[in-house]
Amino acid sequence: MKIFGILVSIFVIVPILEFAILIEVGRRVGTIETLIIIFGTGIAGAYLARLEGFRILSQIRRDLDQGRLPGEHLFDGVLVLVAGIVLITPGLLTDAVGLLLLFPPTRYPIKAFVRGRLERMAASRRVQITTF
Repeated sequence: MKIFGILVSIFVIVPILEFAILIEVGRRVGTIETLIIIFGTGIAGAYLARLEGFRILSQIRRDLDQGRLPGEHLFDGVLVLVAGIVLITPGLLTDAVGLLLLFPPTRYPIKAFVRGRLERMAASRRVQITTF
């Protein structure tokens, strides 16, 4: 039931909020300027996500070359992928979330929170991790 609430939030509430924010911004600064902001943040966000993704990929390669498992950097890579997806999604709210996930200083607290949640879920056996 908890997953259903999260999905409702993502696919119903977030687009409604995005639409309301875009209407208000468009009313205050103008339609053309709002469209420029939307396209500009999408293009800039995709570019920054690509740069950060390549940086993380090089760190993963360096870890593998040194015989270490790149667990931390893989987790960063997943968060940067999510950032890239929400940054190319039209809207200012998703852009803010994407930027928070994109930059390391704001990504680390989010990563710590998600890691803690996953560890608690695994400890309570709500999530099972299977390896082969």
